[in-house]
Amino acid sequence: MSAARGQATYVPRWRHSAARAWLRPFLIAGVACIIAGGLLAAATAYVTTQKTAWATAYIVLVGGVAQIGLGAAVAWLAPTASRRAAWWAFAGWNLGNAGVLTGQLAGILILTDIGTVILVAALVTVLVAVGGWRGRKAPASAAGAPEHPGVLWAFRGLVILLAVTMPIGVILAHLGA
Repeated sequence: MSAARGQATYVPRWRHSAARAWLRPFLIAGVACIIAGGLLAAATAYVTTQKTAWATAYIVLVGGVAQIGLGAAVAWLAPTASRRAAWWAFAGWNLGNAGVLTGQLAGILILTDIGTVILVAALVTVLVAVGGWRGRKAPASAAGAPEHPGVLWAFRGLVILLAVTMPIGVILAHLGA
């Protein structure tokens, strides 16, 4: 269909400017965290301690992979979600991760607790942006199925994983102190 004839052309959901506002910073910071975790692992390979091993895994998995997953999920499931929410979630996720890392590495549990609270707030912001647990009412395909059911299920799995592991991490931090 040609736009010259007055008919709309198809634009992929992720090409929407609000979707890019969600995806771009989460993707850049997530990749940076994955690279930083790899560099930390390489730098401490011969003198690894329990803290550096934990920090490496945390930076890669929570700072990197989870961050990319959250940003991509919102970009695909709710491409018109608020840019302001995107920046709040992005800032909260990264500040929370910095708090958890600093608290754990410096042995200041209150920073770990505060970082976790900020991470939970960022996770709630992402959940609200997607439209809650059920997702936004996306246009259905001709068969009546949601447009991205796999992405919605992957998002739900990531939220469950993060929601379960955050309090476990805090409990383990307090027991190990």
